[in-house]
Amino acid sequence: MSDWIDTHCHLDADEFAADRDAVRRRAAAAGVAQCVIPAVAAAHFERVRTLAHANGDAYALGIHPLLTAQAGPQDLEALDAQLALRAGDARLVAVGEIGLDHFVPGLDAARQAHFYREQLRIAAHHGLPVILHVRRSADALLRELRRIPVAGGIAHAFNGSWQQACQFVDLGFRLGFGGTLSYERSQQIRRLATQLPLEAIVLETDAPDIPPHWLYRTAQERAAGHPQGRNEPAELTRIGAVLAQLRGLSSEAVAEATTRNACAALPRLAGLRGSR
Repeated sequence: MSDWIDTHCHLDADEFAADRDAVRRRAAAAGVAQCVIPAVAAAHFERVRTLAHANGDAYALGIHPLLTAQAGPQDLEALDAQLALRAGDARLVAVGEIGLDHFVPGLDAARQAHFYREQLRIAAHHGLPVILHVRRSADALLRELRRIPVAGGIAHAFNGSWQQACQFVDLGFRLGFGGTLSYERSQQIRRLATQLPLEAIVLETDAPDIPPHWLYRTAQERAAGHPQGRNEPAELTRIGAVLAQLRGLSSEAVAEATTRNACAALPRLAGLRGSR
């Protein structure tokens, strides 16, 4: 069985509270050898670190753009301090999830931008790659990356244009693709996943979010009492099979390539191979 890396999985989320260990066992049984668990707030730093060590996974520390309204200078100080304290921790692979969200209404764009810039500076200081939240914000993210260079990373759940994709790749980033690939109507994403160099692509679930089409429930189905399907890291292998089909490759070839790409994007992952 091929090994896969889920480069973005919120295994610490409350949705997994009742069966978190079983979820990780199912992923391992499906061939997911490693999950990267990004934090979304300073209050979660210790949680993701402990979880990664318990399961032989990896983690990232950062403040999510959707949570910047509740964050302050002390959270940036906590991030800097934790990165210094855990500098020798091989399972700490990136600063993330950070970025900008220009989709959700009512957010303070200037505040988001401040936290994004400061976290880029912190990542650069510690020599770590970043995991970026990219939601209708690719150009703004790229503009700041040119001003504050970092050691590459991953543009998570990428949904931008071909030109934006190429700019991220030119800056040393890989692009994260997940459950959205499984929807035939996601033509732009499927086209990008087919046309980009395979070396530019990593796979992710964003579990428990972004369920693939086989888990998705429409509003009508939910109203009829069918709950929305919860995404899990075990779904990564089926998502990988979709990518393989789109590109005319074997699942084994896609697993090998995307694992290699994940280790290139987050170099500390390479040292964790076989450590579960």
